[in-house]
Amino acid sequence: MPAERLQKVLAAAGVASRRGAESMIAAGRVTVDGRVATLGTQADPDRSIIAVDGRVIGRTARDDEDAGDLIGLHRNPAR
Repeated sequence: MPAERLQKVLAAAGVASRRGAESMIAAGRVTVDGRVATLGTQADPDRSIIAVDGRVIGRTARDDEDAGDLIGLHRNPAR
């Protein structure tokens, strides 16, 4: 999937509205691949590790062998 504006990715993940996501990004609460995001940052929701307040956003994998684990928008590479 191509990179999208970070606030759009956060809104699609249900973290906040786009305007709320902009406020979170401006406050320095969002990281992409370990780097603090700024307004205008783009992220690939399939490949980037996006965290808000240090917690990776994502979904629960239904077909993953560790179903129930919180993962990023892709498989968690920390395992």
